[in-house]
Parts: sequence; structure tokens; C-alpha cells
Amino acid sequence: MLVAVRREEERTTVDRYPGRVRVNHWITAISLILLALSGAALFHPALFFLSGLFGGGANTRAIHPWIGVVLLASFAILFVQMVRYNFWAKVDTVWMRHIGDVMSGHEENLPEIGKYNGAQKIVFWLMTLLILVLFATGIMIWYEYFGASFTIEQQRFAHIIHALAAVAMLLVVIVHIYAGFYVRGTISAMTEGKVTGGWAFRHHRLWLRHEAREGVIDDRQTPPRRVHPGPAE
Repeated sequence: MLVAVRREEERTTVDRYPGRVRVNHWITAISLILLALSGAALFHPALFFLSGLFGGGANTRAIHPWIGVVLLASFAILFVQMVRYNFWAKVDTVWMRHIGDVMSGHEENLPEIGKYNGAQKIVFWLMTLLILVLFATGIMIWYEYFGASFTIEQQRFAHIIHALAAVAMLLVVIVHIYAGFYVRGTISAMTEGKVTGGWAFRHHRLWLRHEAREGVIDDRQTPPRRVHPGPAE
């Protein structure tokens, strides 16, 4: 005779991203995707077929820089919203030395960290630098408005730097996306705005302690774990 067991899991949640940050993050993400597609179409003839997504080559060339303006604006707001959490600290250096433990899942060996770990901070500052480089060089090769402001040599140099920065940005974004899926619960943090207390305790314990002191943790989602014997089968 089998006995069914029903469990009610305790679920403490922590607010991680307010709605305004999440909306702005996804505007930035969509802008990056559109820039990657339109930029690839303009980069090499073999990828020109991607221009069909934007209505042809002429439209792609016209739209691409304006998407860059949207990216700069959205990321500038995101920068203001997140920069205070991304300054480097000594604990980040220690955390980076244990990156092997992170990849192998032995996070018990890691120091307690704040809202972002060392790798996340590196991604943040790399994206900041690369977006500035891409925008500056993009202005130099935006012929419709700034073509007469720079020499041919300067524009050729800007093309090279712009392409290299775009490739670097693509790699950073790939790493960022991979990490989001690798660490379970990270994607939902940016879609729902909340994480579980267990997730926060495991990955960002110092930040969790701060949130607990501030009283922003909602521990009334469900009752504590209980085991109830069910009817016999």
C-alpha cells in the first residue's frame, strides 16, 4: 500500500529588479539584437540578406544608426540605475580567483558578494566602454549627418574600430546570455523582477543580508514546508 505525500514548499522572494529597470534592460537588449542584425547586413555581402528584415539595404543603412541612438539612451539610463552596484571591491578579486569553483558548482568556497559578482561587473564595464566606442565611431561614419566633418582617413579608421568593437560586443553579449541561462533563476529575475531567497542566499548572500536589513524580503508567499499524508492508494 502506497501513501501519497504532498509538500508545500517554503518560498521566500526578494525584489531584485523593479519594473522600470526591467523595461529599460529589454529595450537595451532588443536594440543590441537589431543592431547586430542590421550591422551584419552592412558588414559583408554574404550577410546582406539580413537587410530584408529592415526593408532592404537603403532602409537598413538609414535605420542602423538611429537604433544606435536608442541603445545609447537606454543604456545611459541603465548605467545610472546600476552603476552604484558595479564598483569594484576587494571581494570581487577574491571571487574571480575562484571562478573555477563557480563553473564546477562548488559555490560554498566563494566569498559572500553583493548584488553583482566580479564577472557581472566586468560585463557591465565592458559594455559601457564598447557602447561609447561604437557610438563615437558610428558618428564618424554616419555620412548623412557627419560625413563632411571627418576626413576619409579618419572614417576608414573609424570603420575598423567600429567593426572590432562590434565583434567584441557580440562576444560579451553571448557570455552574458550564456551566464543568464547557466545560473538557474537569473533569467526570471529580469522577467519577473523577483528571485527566491534560496537563489539570493546561494549567489548573492551579502546583498541578501542587506535586503533583509532593509525589510524588502517577502517571506509570506507560502507557509513553511509541511508534509501531509494523503489517502492510501
